[in-house]
Amino acid sequence: MSATPKPAGLPLFPLNTVVFPGGRLPLRIFEQRYLDMVKQAIADNTPFGICAIREGTETGTPATPYSVGTQVQVTGWDMPETGILHIETHAQERFVIRHTRTEPNGLLIGTVDTVSAEPAVAVPRDLELAVEILRHIIDEYGDAHFPVPHDFGDAVWVGYRLSEVLPLKLSIRQNLLEMNDSVTRLRILTGFIRKQIN
Repeated sequence: MSATPKPAGLPLFPLNTVVFPGGRLPLRIFEQRYLDMVKQAIADNTPFGICAIREGTETGTPATPYSVGTQVQVTGWDMPETGILHIETHAQERFVIRHTRTEPNGLLIGTVDTVSAEPAVAVPRDLELAVEILRHIIDEYGDAHFPVPHDFGDAVWVGYRLSEVLPLKLSIRQNLLEMNDSVTRLRILTGFIRKQIN
């Protein structure tokens, strides 16, 4: 993974989920430390990082995150009731956590290196089943869950979207996020799809 140093600390939000670059993730925020973090991100138009939890839970004592996560930008928000914030986020680039520190309110701040985006790669012919399955899923769920543009010819985009929606274990999703080989990722996903179909 080639990485660019990012000197400023990135606020981290450990969750029981993995978000992939280009994806959308709606979140419901109610813990004070994360309400403060999101309000700051909205005010300054800055990203925060989402990382899957390796040990611990989403609430209470700060969880231990996996070292690779994804930066997200808030694209919309609403506060239907006091103390609960609903936000829409758009996932950007991946990052690697080098160090973390915990703020007095329990918020984790990471010193991170940004991972450069994977270059677009054509979907190999023997993996076109993955594209076919993804088309069916998008037809069923609609563009709201899969923002346009759709790039069915790009193994990176197809692999990321399938990694989000297929019923995979958290640890497998995390491995797929950490991979830097879009064709290998798609090969693993196609193998999983074939097992489900047979």
